[in-house]
Amino acid sequence: MTEAIAVAMSGGVDSSAAALLLQREGYSLAGVTLRLTGGSAHSCRARDDVEDAREAARRLGLPHHVFDFTSVFETEVVEPFVRCYERGETPNPCIDCNRRVKFGALLQRADELGWGRVATGHYARLDYDTGSGRWLLKKAAHLDKDQSYVLSSLTQEQLSRALFPLGTFSKSEVRTLAQEAGLANARKGDSQDICFIPDGDYGAFLRQYTGRDYPSGPFLDEEGALLGRHTGIVGYTVGQRRGLGVSSSRGRLYVKEVRPEDNTVVLSGNDSLFGSTLIANRLNLIACSRLDGPVRLRARIRYRMAEQPCTVEQTGEDTIRLTFDQPQRAITPGQTAAFYDGDTVVGSAVICRADQH
Repeated sequence: MTEAIAVAMSGGVDSSAAALLLQREGYSLAGVTLRLTGGSAHSCRARDDVEDAREAARRLGLPHHVFDFTSVFETEVVEPFVRCYERGETPNPCIDCNRRVKFGALLQRADELGWGRVATGHYARLDYDTGSGRWLLKKAAHLDKDQSYVLSSLTQEQLSRALFPLGTFSKSEVRTLAQEAGLANARKGDSQDICFIPDGDYGAFLRQYTGRDYPSGPFLDEEGALLGRHTGIVGYTVGQRRGLGVSSSRGRLYVKEVRPEDNTVVLSGNDSLFGSTLIANRLNLIACSRLDGPVRLRARIRYRMAEQPCTVEQTGEDTIRLTFDQPQRAITPGQTAAFYDGDTVVGSAVICRADQH
């Protein structure tokens, strides 16, 4: 009996091409589109995406289902995003969505419907290491589209039931495949924004979502001198320069620290943003069950960043200390640090603080 696979179809070309490739391999497939948001600000785009996914499934001759996951998405992604900003941190909601929704709630629904695995259009590769008995997450063959970073929080159980058909393909190859198959979304543009904040105005979203009026407070320099007033801490992130509205005789200013405990934003010059060591928790190890002693790896601390050589030491059940060989700019609490051995993701953790001592 052919294994049944649920293909998460977002309406974009990547997930449609993933379904096409699996169909050619002979899998029994069902197309699944997740309704994640319901607000008027993005309902039109969401409807368009559902229709694009439904049309792609029809073209491929696949059954298509739409699951309303708005409640679990709000609980597992949006609310943690809000709490993170209110703590002065900068989260990556796509990482939470992959772990909690696409390979969390959707896998649970797959169990109920008798589907063995879930496939997505992510650019990454999977391998099984018979020696360790562990599933390995690896970078995409074409590094310009690699999405292993946003999958680095997936567990062994989740990876064992995942399929990433696009791992060896380039974006141009994917578009060509879709076009030759007559898929209408073959030339559809990539989504660039957080899906529940399509206009990119995080501060406005947070005020609307919570109903709170985050008060203004002081901009201070590193010595504690007053430089001006900010418009609410949720509008700022470490390393930010634009939109500060203050000037200094010492040159350009950047956000160095967001301090919700006293409603303060600390500004500094660019040189003060660099640090070598970070402390992180919520450790998720993929390639091993524990890090034995300090390990030489390479890491990135944001999605669009070249990996940098570092040493990683596990300091507790779910905590690490990561020290870069060279200081890195704007190590930001709330972001994920993913660390690699070659093209293999060893694991990831969420940054708590930069520790330069």
